[in-house]
Amino acid sequence: MHYAKISERLGGLGSDKWAVHLKARAMKRAGAPVLELTIGEPDIAPDPVLAETVIAALAGGRTGYSNGRGEAPLLDALSKRYSARTGRAIGHEHIVCFPGTQTALFAVMLTLVEAGDGVLVGDPLYATYEGLIRATGAEMVPVPLAPGDGFHMRAEMLEQAVTPNSRVLLLNSPHNPTGAVLSADEIAGIGEVCRRHDLWIVADEVYEELIFGNAFASPLDDAGLAECTIAVSSISKSHAAPGFRSGWAVGPAEFCLRLLPVAETMLFGNQPFIADATAAAIERPSGVSSTLRASLKRRAERLVDALSGAPGIACFMPEAGMFAFVDVRATGIDGESFALGLLEAEKVAVMPGSSFGNGAGGFIRISLTVPEETIAEAARRIRRYAQGLAGAGKAASA
Repeated sequence: MHYAKISERLGGLGSDKWAVHLKARAMKRAGAPVLELTIGEPDIAPDPVLAETVIAALAGGRTGYSNGRGEAPLLDALSKRYSARTGRAIGHEHIVCFPGTQTALFAVMLTLVEAGDGVLVGDPLYATYEGLIRATGAEMVPVPLAPGDGFHMRAEMLEQAVTPNSRVLLLNSPHNPTGAVLSADEIAGIGEVCRRHDLWIVADEVYEELIFGNAFASPLDDAGLAECTIAVSSISKSHAAPGFRSGWAVGPAEFCLRLLPVAETMLFGNQPFIADATAAAIERPSGVSSTLRASLKRRAERLVDALSGAPGIACFMPEAGMFAFVDVRATGIDGESFALGLLEAEKVAVMPGSSFGNGAGGFIRISLTVPEETIAEAARRIRRYAQGLAGAGKAASA
């Protein structure tokens, strides 16, 4: 039987990326006492306004069809939010709503690139980015992000990666998996490269409200970059509501006009009751982000401290987000072998760096969305596993 080539392009780029996580879940179902530190799912209840508004909207009959762009109350709330943030008038014509960031990114990429085009993206990168790019027929072009630079994208590295076929830079700040946060000056330098080469900037900003210290900066907020920038975000992290699947894209009016039929062909609208809840949530400060941000920072600090001095391990303090990125290259094995061995030997589940690009093969990603006592116990087990590897290495070389 015949299959479309998209099924070949996406082979190995879906749930295969989460193989260790899925194995850990299976072990837990079988009764194994696994400590799960794999995915970025907030461990606090969603912002209370979400449930309250959903219940009221359902009772009020907000269960009919929507439209392709988004419900008016949500468009109003997003317009106010981004107009205030950018200092420019952001109207309904600059916005298209989606069920989550992932769907928004997929539609945005379908609108911008196709076979023969190149999409630049920092490496390490979020696990789904390669699939998003390859689904369109375009090629992913990695831009190395160095540990010595704190995994910050450098304008000169971007410049070196640009080819005549480059069309888009997929920029993620705050960054998953490393937690890096780009400054306004860094974004300005990156933006200058994009302007010079006529590149779109697609900015994934889902961790905007989970920055531990530095100020948030966006290319959308730079008036000189506004006409080539599309910002994508959602309430998944900021309001601890990943299951609500409510996100959006904000960009130039002409782009959104071209994006709209792509979105309508895929979805033709979100659920009105979820749109109402999203509007209620984002028209005021998040009721959970400050608590979540503080707890994530404490957990990161505790993990970094607990793994300090562990043989073969270097744990980086993230600048934002829900994860710590850990260099395990000095243990003598790669991140995938480390993650699988750790799961079998110590019943601790972490993500292998290989799920996050070629530049992350010697790393693991540890989720911080578990209680501090779980972080502490996981760190003890990770140290013990690393010590075992070090002992085995010494024995082998004796």
